[in-house]
Amino acid sequence: MSKDLNAIIVEAMEDVKAKEIVNIDVTDLSDVTDYLVIASGTSSRHVKSVANNVVEEAKKQGFQPLGVEGMETGEWVLVDFGDTVVHVMQSSTRSFYELEKLWSIPPASRSV
Repeated sequence: MSKDLNAIIVEAMEDVKAKEIVNIDVTDLSDVTDYLVIASGTSSRHVKSVANNVVEEAKKQGFQPLGVEGMETGEWVLVDFGDTVVHVMQSSTRSFYELEKLWSIPPASRSV
């Protein structure tokens, strides 16, 4: 199911010109989710548009998000589908938090 959903998510992002789309398999790193799909938007309006398109296209295919956070500001929008969590961020926010780097570190070497 997640791979089908992830294909829908990536296509929805590409349709509205999201930047730097990455799909990260975190099944070995997290008990909470299996995949992270991360993309950048060029402005708050673009970030909201990308996230909204993901939600709408997923719903059309029968996937209902569990929650959506951050639409008010459009700096970082998170869309939770359970097995897949989508992060759409402005480039500066993405650079600051470096989620790709964070999720590439094996759990045993993470410090608390």
